[in-house]
This record gives sequence, structure tokens and C-alpha cells, in this order.
Amino acid sequence: MAGFATATAVTPAAEDGAYSVDLDAAWTIGGKPNGGYLLAAMAKAALAEAAASGSPHVHPLTAAASYVGAPDPGPAEVHVELLRTGRTVTQVRARMLQDGRTCIEASFTLGTLTHGSEPWWGVNPPAPLPAPEHLMRIPSLEPVSGLALPVMDEVVLELDPAGLGFAVGAPAGAGEFGGRVAFADGHAADPVSLLFFADVLPPVTMDLGAFGWVPTLQLTVYVRAVPSPGPLTVRHHARLIEGGLMDEVCEIWDAAGRLVAQSTQLASPRLPDGPPAGQVAQEAAER
Repeated sequence: MAGFATATAVTPAAEDGAYSVDLDAAWTIGGKPNGGYLLAAMAKAALAEAAASGSPHVHPLTAAASYVGAPDPGPAEVHVELLRTGRTVTQVRARMLQDGRTCIEASFTLGTLTHGSEPWWGVNPPAPLPAPEHLMRIPSLEPVSGLALPVMDEVVLELDPAGLGFAVGAPAGAGEFGGRVAFADGHAADPVSLLFFADVLPPVTMDLGAFGWVPTLQLTVYVRAVPSPGPLTVRHHARLIEGGLMDEVCEIWDAAGRLVAQSTQLASPRLPDGPPAGQVAQEAAER
């Protein structure tokens, strides 16, 4: 088990543009590494290759990943191709492989975020939450399915109990989770770790009464600012589930109330035959 910085560390491999990474079992869900954790490790390889080429850009501004096949904990490689270095951004393509098999294809736009910058305009205040003492920490063993969540020992993820009715057989049906999150070891969030935090919340299908596996097909993250120290506020919600596909949106605010990251992912949930939780009661009320 290693902290986030160590668990995402990369080292140059023998081949030009290749980096080795040891995927840590502590950062897994159901035995598979968390998708945001993998994306953060790839971002470190992209930043290392950019720096080796003389790029001055030190932060990921955007990350877009297609998840081809989930790797296992253990050794893997990230192969990086530098596409362009400009005055304001560097653009990079990366591929994670394990045992010769492509697991993730990703592209990154790298830049340098200004510490302490202020928004010129914005209409996205932090998600409203109950008082901290009323939030509930997510354990490392999912109470409904019994799924092992080792990554929840590495973070303190505290959710609004309004979205946790599924744990007692009464999902709310809003398709949304909100809460606070921080590293359990006190490690401060930074632009790279925001790629991980954008994918750390449970799938919102649980709030809709669906508890099957929800593999991510594609994840896009925008990093907007260097976060201030302290817990992050997160809001995770779905906008449409249709045809076996679901989009999930995540927004992250720092302790100062500034929007520091946002993401959208397309996932393929395993859905029950019946309607989502909340729909039957809503239709009955409308009648």
C-alpha cells in the first residue's frame, strides 16, 4: 500500500517515450484499479515526457481517456507521444499497456495554472451539503453487494445521507450524490490528483436501485484551477440513461468554494428489468 504520490509514480523505461508504473492494489474497486487513478498515473507520464522535451507546462488542463480493457494491479507501461509544444499548451497522446495489451488510450492538454487566480465569470456555486457531522463516510466494503473497495481506505469520502438510502433498501431515485473528499493520509489535492477525484464517487445508478458493475467507456476531465488546501466538495449526477449507456457529470470545488475540476464520463451500467427507483412512486403521485 502506498500514498497517492507513490502509487502514481512513473519511471522512464528502456524504450523512448515509455514509462513504467506499478499499479497499487490499494487503489482498486472490486479488484480493478480505479479509472481516475489510472488516468492520474498516465498524466504523470505525459508530464514527464513533456518536461524531458523542454516543455514548460506542468499541469494537466484536460484529459480524455477511452478505457479499452481494465488492467490488473501490478506492473504496467505508459507509452507517450508528444504531439505539439506551443506557447500556452503542450498536447500529448498516451497509451497504457499491460503484458502487451492496450488498456487505455488517452490524450492530454498540458499547461500551467496560475495559483490564486480569480474567476472572470462563473455561475456554478458549490453543491449544498448538510453540516460535516451529518455526512456519512463510505466504508471499504460496500454494504449492499459486499464488493471490496480498498480505495476507500485511501480517501475520506463523506456523502450526503440523502443519497444513501440504497444502503437500507430505499434508494432515493434522484440519480445524484454529493459530499466531501480528501486523501486519508492528509496529502493535499493538486491538479493531477483532481483527475482521480473526478472518478472516486460511487456510480449514481446505486441511487436509482441498480447495483451491477458500471464500466467506464470514456472519461473526460477539465482541470480549472490549483485547489486550495482542505477537503473538496463533489457533486456527481446522471443526466440520461438510455440504450444501456449512461452519462455522469462530476463537479469539484475546493475548500475556498472555487470550481477546480469538472468531468463527464460515458458508462455502460448493468440495469434491472424494472423502472428506476423513484419512478413508480412519481407516476402514482401524478395519477
